[in-house]
Amino acid sequence: MNKVAIVTGGTSGMGEATVKELSKRGWHVAAMARSKVEFSGDVANDADCRRVAKAVLDKWGRIDALVNSAGTTKFVAHADLEGLSADDFGRIFRVNVVGPFQMIRACAAALKEARGVVVNVSSVAALLGTGSSVAYAASKAALDTMTFSLARALGPEVRVNIVAPGHVNTPWQINAHGEKGAEELAQRFASIAPLKSACEAEDVADAIVWLIEGARRVTGERLYVDAGVHIASSR
Repeated sequence: MNKVAIVTGGTSGMGEATVKELSKRGWHVAAMARSKVEFSGDVANDADCRRVAKAVLDKWGRIDALVNSAGTTKFVAHADLEGLSADDFGRIFRVNVVGPFQMIRACAAALKEARGVVVNVSSVAALLGTGSSVAYAASKAALDTMTFSLARALGPEVRVNIVAPGHVNTPWQINAHGEKGAEELAQRFASIAPLKSACEAEDVADAIVWLIEGARRVTGERLYVDAGVHIASSR
């Protein structure tokens, strides 16, 4: 019997790459997104999370994996304290923290029955306090801590882990910075990274799939996919 996964943010970037990789491996994959797709929904809306989980169960009868890849941000220089409002923080946390929680809650019973897996897509920004904004970095740190809590709470039936990318070459970066800006950002990232490269969406997808299909005794773990930036030093 084919296994079944839900991937939020599954129509672009790292989420889309994960959908493609799991599909190649014979999984049934529900790509959840706010756009007009079969499993459309907003992770910030609890009713949407529950509806999509039910729709997947109605179609395939099980949920073996949940990948929380949907995310949002606002690009604000970290020193610009006036650039972020309480509403900005609320919106970013609703998608990046509350959304994954709601999706996990909606899928928890099915995941337990399948002895399934959750992978939350975080960021090296949670460790380094970097990234697109203070609110974004803080939201990813909150996601990490929530993951550790849920790894304990949902064990032994469900494993819950984190993939923490660094800079990833995706259309999202081009939309935010333009082609030239995205290329320059990738080059800056590569100049810092021990592996002297930026990452592709497929690199992150490979790590996610390993945590799903392998890593049988791994839970509450944070796996960096950042070409080593989290251990880089200016010294």
